[in-house]
Amino acid sequence: MKNIIISAILASALALFSPQGAQAQGALYLSGLGPTPTGSVPVGSDSWMAGDFGTGPNAGGYLLNSIQLALGDAVGDPNGFIVMLYSNAGPTGSYPGGSLGTLNGSLDPVAGGIYTYSPASDLILSPRAVYWVVLTSGTAVANGAYDWSFTSTSPPVSSESWWQYNLIFSSTGGLSSGG
Repeated sequence: MKNIIISAILASALALFSPQGAQAQGALYLSGLGPTPTGSVPVGSDSWMAGDFGTGPNAGGYLLNSIQLALGDAVGDPNGFIVMLYSNAGPTGSYPGGSLGTLNGSLDPVAGGIYTYSPASDLILSPRAVYWVVLTSGTAVANGAYDWSFTSTSPPVSSESWWQYNLIFSSTGGLSSGG
């Protein structure tokens, strides 16, 4: 099993691996945080967003350390920002399936920047699997929204077979309508 840090810029997921037990070491295999953002999407209770990524082939799986998000300045007066990790909705699914957990981090990232979110306990990702980073908040977009930045290009498939597409899945009917 490998420890990982996954970073996301819109649907751009990043993976940083290190051998289990080595906290500060690692090699960057996939990154979408480097390019200049080319746009953003509002995140609110009535407009949640999700971006996908796929894991590499390590037979033991991957221990998730954290996910990093590139966020722009919030607008209005949003609150209750939530970052979750979801499985894929089946072998041919192209949208989030079941929730794997909520990640801990800033509940109010109003200033633009890179924010880090971590699971409360060990979260093991399977090899060669699709996962979704899902964002929502406690405020309707009309009252304020967080801003998830994105780039128009996907990072290339890594040498360890990690990948990320610039796919984004959104729902304007609340989290339950997406899967």
